Amino acid sequence: MAVRIIATGGTFDKQYNPIDGTLGFEKSQVPQMLEQGRVHAPFVFEALPLLDSLDMTDTDRERVLHACQQAPEDRILIIHGTDTMQETALVLALASLEKTIVLTGAMIPYAVSGSDAFFNLGYAFGVVRLLEPDVYIAMNGRLFRWDDVRKDRARGVFETDS
Repeated sequence: MAVRIIATGGTFDKQYNPIDGTLGFEKSQVPQMLEQGRVHAPFVFEALPLLDSLDMTDTDRERVLHACQQAPEDRILIIHGTDTMQETALVLALASLEKTIVLTGAMIPYAVSGSDAFFNLGYAFGVVRLLEPDVYIAMNGRLFRWDDVRKDRARGVFETDS
């Protein structure tokens, strides 16, 4: 049972540019992270255009949906920015794909010391292989259904909506 991993960007994949002092995107770091984590379970990696989730449009969300629809795998892990993760989860849930889809991200870029990206990737990769078909968000050791989650921006954590 292979897991399709779809990278869309977000803080997770941002890298520091020492020339202009900004955080931006070069390429997804997920493949090297999976190698570093010595992942031997089967997976297929796909990179969509890497974006900050605040810059994602409805067209970008449709691109994510289309990638999930076209994927032959029924287990999908999406690397996504945390600010609009719930909006993308809603689009995927409303499509009723009969697949297990887990979105994860990071509060601190993988390339920056103290990042939660590596842990979140490992956690999400593990749970996507175990869950029933639906759409979930996996962040910082917690798992949420798509319709019972929100990001508390003041505290920088995900919590149940109820």
